[in-house]
Amino acid sequence: MALRTEQYNALMREYSLRAARNRRELEERTERIGLLVPRLPEVKRALAVNSAARARAGILGNEEALPALEEEHKALREELAGIMNSGLFDPKDLELQYTCPDCRDTGFIGNVPCHCFQQAAIDLLYEQSSVKSRLADENFGTLSMEYYDRQAPEGKRSQYEVMKDRVAFLRKYAAEFGENSGSLLFYGPTGTGKTFFSNCIARELIESCHSVVYFSAIDLFDLFSKNSFSYNEEDGEELFRFITESDLLIIDDLGTEHVTAFTVSKLFYCVNERLNAGKSMIISTNLSPGALRDLYTERVASRILAGFEPVAFSGKDIRVMKKYGSSVQ
Repeated sequence: MALRTEQYNALMREYSLRAARNRRELEERTERIGLLVPRLPEVKRALAVNSAARARAGILGNEEALPALEEEHKALREELAGIMNSGLFDPKDLELQYTCPDCRDTGFIGNVPCHCFQQAAIDLLYEQSSVKSRLADENFGTLSMEYYDRQAPEGKRSQYEVMKDRVAFLRKYAAEFGENSGSLLFYGPTGTGKTFFSNCIARELIESCHSVVYFSAIDLFDLFSKNSFSYNEEDGEELFRFITESDLLIIDDLGTEHVTAFTVSKLFYCVNERLNAGKSMIISTNLSPGALRDLYTERVASRILAGFEPVAFSGKDIRVMKKYGSSVQ
């Protein structure tokens, strides 16, 4: 997970606050139960005094005092058990309740980040990038097939049938996502679903605690440009982590940026680094494979076309159809 120092510290502060809040709630529950059953805190205090007395008697070798102390201890334990089983309160209310029982609200299991920490980090990254709110509207649950033409040209399959298979493939890709899932190249005209399905997959992976980093092509290369001119080593390391360490990197609308020798070199860097590391990517573009070669050089296009599975999108502009009606040509 690619987190800056201040982002990591913010998450750890949240875990500290969470632990403090849970301890405070335990104290409040304990106080309420003590008012309901006044004998309970008295018995607990008596048990603490008895335990100290037994320990002291054992250390001093006071064998004569031990039998009476043991008898008192037994009686107190029986009384405590009776109170706990009285049904006047839930015994679990006297236990510290953890928000995440797996890591006990530390964020880590041993030295390994807990699944709750990974999800909190993902949530933080998405909240800061303003992408997560969009995924609430663009996911497999909001997918509608009504905009795909069911009329099949002679000798061919209908767009509806093609997209039905395409959706099944993309759902499977998201559901079975792992180290060997590979990369996808979404290409086709504007408004045919490339960004929507990128977001669908991003949503599924976020919910399964995978790290997904999304950039529009314009934003990504703008970030590279700013970083190159600022010479900020920490920002450079952060960007490198975003590019290389996330489980999935999405570059949306490739070809909409101002293409220069600089952007071509950075695109090759992103693609090459991730393919060499076995990390998955999704690139969406309005460009055809041939146009990719023309715009980004044979070297870059070859790396993409050889390393990515092409996924073609076609049909009418769904954004326009949603706005003006499905009859728009």
